[in-house]
Amino acid sequence: MAHAPQRFNFTRHQSASNRTPRQINRNLVFNLIRIHQLVSRADIARISGLQRSTVSLIVEDLIKENWIMEGATGRLPRGRRPTFLQLNNQRAVIAVDVHPLRTTVAVADLGGRIIAQNLVPLPDDSAKAIQAITSAVKKLMAANSDKSFDGIGISLPGRTDLGLQKLIFAPNLNWPVLSLKSRMQRATGLRVEMDNVANACALSEVWFGESDGTHDLVVVNVSEGIGTGIFANGHLLRGEDGMAGEFGHVQVEPNGLMCGCGSRGCWETTASNRAGLRYFQEISKSESPKTFDVLIKMAQDGDVSALAAIEKMSHALGRGLRMIASALAPSEIVVVGEVTTAWYLFSPSVQAEMQQNSLARSPKVRPALEGNTARLRSAVALVMNEGPVESCPSRPKL
Repeated sequence: MAHAPQRFNFTRHQSASNRTPRQINRNLVFNLIRIHQLVSRADIARISGLQRSTVSLIVEDLIKENWIMEGATGRLPRGRRPTFLQLNNQRAVIAVDVHPLRTTVAVADLGGRIIAQNLVPLPDDSAKAIQAITSAVKKLMAANSDKSFDGIGISLPGRTDLGLQKLIFAPNLNWPVLSLKSRMQRATGLRVEMDNVANACALSEVWFGESDGTHDLVVVNVSEGIGTGIFANGHLLRGEDGMAGEFGHVQVEPNGLMCGCGSRGCWETTASNRAGLRYFQEISKSESPKTFDVLIKMAQDGDVSALAAIEKMSHALGRGLRMIASALAPSEIVVVGEVTTAWYLFSPSVQAEMQQNSLARSPKVRPALEGNTARLRSAVALVMNEGPVESCPSRPKL
């Protein structure tokens, strides 16, 4: 069953005064329940600073609208036993993570937990590719018919204009992905939200409480290419034509390999998953694994060539992160992608490169929580956020 409910546009406010619009208080209460789960009305009032009567009215509205539900009852030494609140686990979002050769479709709950997912190989024919994704989404919805879907979030490996009228920059994508939105809406009847994968993951980092929403951060998505999303001053930075953050196409080797963007020696030609596979082939003098996941597994099993390829890729990744640190001086850089499944293999070389940064204090570099599925979790933030994906929630202090 499709919904067209009131959505949430979170801000960085920690609390709200009597003159603050009721909507801000509503957003704050919902966000606290989402972050903490199994939290009482009294706890919400204490954390937010709102009056208990205000919290109770908002909670009743959220229950009536089926955003949240009452759960277990707590125990206290004396007095009234509190009833804990949690998100309505019957509500869900369809997540679509687009890659040039394959796409992952999944069901995620409002807390970002992945309930089910399927990998969809994409045929070369663009029309068939869109049909394959649409069919996979419909099958997933049918298999989870007990859920009430609020929309579909799609993360793209490319830049679009804000109106999603055209792809502005997508060197690794060779099919008309934007037509996926209209096809998906017609096939499912659900609202569809799309954005660049790095931007979506930056929003997700703040939405799901891994970052506090008050400090600048950069998300680096390491995949077939490299994309970055910049969150600063409480907003996503898009730049002219939405092109802010294309560090993956900054030239780092003037005489390097040809990049999909038409230049030579871009950062992504040295530090992407494709680069890691190429390094293995050059070092081992044999055919590279079919997927980057296999390369990581080989490295974890002690394969000398795989480990050497990972180390070379890690140094290249670290040099690019040092460039971002010097240019933007963020509080933290969050890495997303398959590299996070074995971050301990990448981290030493990345940190060694970062320590050579003499222009600015090195930011914290960390993998995203469940970084290999962060692109899927970002779909929830895309669907739940109201209007243009610009403002993000803060993480209330306990």
